[in-house]
Amino acid sequence: MGHYASGDMLESTQTSSTKLAALTAFKEHCSGKLINTELAVVEGIRAIHPGKHVTTVAPRSVDLFGYAKAGHAEAKLITTGDSYQSLRAYRAPGSRMESGDGQLSDDVDFGHYEYKWNGEIFPMYHVAWADETMGLQSFHYILSDRDAGDAVHSVAADRLVIKCGKWSSELHEEIYVFDNGHWQKNEDLWKAVQSASWDDVILDPAMKETLINDVHGFFDNRAVYEEVSVPWKRGIIMHGTPGCGKTISIKALMHSLQDKGVASLYVKSFDACQGPQYSIRSIFAHARVMAPCLLLLEDLDSLVKDEVRSYFLNEVDGIESNDGICMIGSTNHLERLDPGISKRPSRFDRKYHYKLPGHQERILYCEYWRKKLSKRSDLGITDEVCEIVAKLTRDFTFAYIKELFVQALLAIVGGRDEDEDMTDASVSAAVDSVKVVEDSAKLAKDGEKTVSTADATSGDSGTEKTEKDSKPARQPRKVPEVEVPEHLQDNAFLRVLRKQIVALVKDMDNTTDEAAAPKPKIA
Repeated sequence: MGHYASGDMLESTQTSSTKLAALTAFKEHCSGKLINTELAVVEGIRAIHPGKHVTTVAPRSVDLFGYAKAGHAEAKLITTGDSYQSLRAYRAPGSRMESGDGQLSDDVDFGHYEYKWNGEIFPMYHVAWADETMGLQSFHYILSDRDAGDAVHSVAADRLVIKCGKWSSELHEEIYVFDNGHWQKNEDLWKAVQSASWDDVILDPAMKETLINDVHGFFDNRAVYEEVSVPWKRGIIMHGTPGCGKTISIKALMHSLQDKGVASLYVKSFDACQGPQYSIRSIFAHARVMAPCLLLLEDLDSLVKDEVRSYFLNEVDGIESNDGICMIGSTNHLERLDPGISKRPSRFDRKYHYKLPGHQERILYCEYWRKKLSKRSDLGITDEVCEIVAKLTRDFTFAYIKELFVQALLAIVGGRDEDEDMTDASVSAAVDSVKVVEDSAKLAKDGEKTVSTADATSGDSGTEKTEKDSKPARQPRKVPEVEVPEHLQDNAFLRVLRKQIVALVKDMDNTTDEAAAPKPKIA
């Protein structure tokens, strides 16, 4: 048996004591009382109001404040005795272009209210707090007289909860938007959609009619699906070049379906602190509740990544019914989508290809702008001018043609139609030096043409390419040489527009096909 020297023994004892003290401190830390804020609030309210029944509801499903703001009830904050906690907030005007001093409001974290509904008065507390794991938590606590027999639930409070809950589950000039892991009602998006019309959508007439009939026909023919025992669900993919009409088509669909009672649900992102799978589950769960509905998934290739592909497809194909859900996914890159999504009927059944507008479509778009500018008769935008503009804007997206009209109009209004640096001579020189990129063929799949059917029948020249062809090289091309009749030589709008085309073609040459046209988001 070994022997320790007295010094070694003392050092060993001190080391053990130190370790034991550290372990004891750690155990004390881990044994701290766990605080459940929701339970603590309920217990506190019950202690203050021992004769009352407390009904707890979540504002996201029973929005008592929204219900009162809509005129169905009255909520009055009790401010006597400093019985509330709030943040005084200043909200500036919507933009600097609006006049006024802005508004003051109170964001209440803890408040005691007198809530009047249907001739009854319900004392109510609203409490909100930050939770480390769950984020912001918010609850309403409705007080009511205890029923006979000390029942678990209050009949009076439940009547209010049912009425307010039903109202809260409906859309009131709003559109549901999914972002940051939860659904929110968005009034601004609803307002933006109201201005969208199929008259604003310039597409090949046959494709436009087919798309409208496809979506509206789905919602109109539930009985037909049931008759043939086919699930009443549909999926559509809109794909193609940015700036060619996908977003405005979606907005027009949302607007035109409102009269049918079809709710619109717009998904911005799958990102959430709980993970993308939680988001996907929440999205489809809510869509099933809101059916019949239009479920919009913009930039589908960015949303459905490899790590969530199987989970997404399980929700699309799963054993839970998706009856009444029409999914519309949009993408600028069809080739990036998994074939299980893009080439599998019963998931996304139909694809609509938004190509560069053909000659006839460009004429229609120019006529659309002619009508918008009908009050400016001095511009001299005639049918003949529209024909010339259509020829000059070959390979332009609708987004670029819109920019062309806006800039030309601003130049005329600003008196810049005779700028020295943009004389006809300089335009001619620029025409000889400008290079543009041929329409990219990589958006085409399985032999689809990169030009529209309108171009094929209108005489627009150009080689049709498919994805199987080699990647097209950057080729020099001049701005189309179009003969302008003598009687239009002095047309101010046409002169300015030709100069703006040169500037835009230069811009197009400095970008890739993917970035050539700005892609507006719905929200």
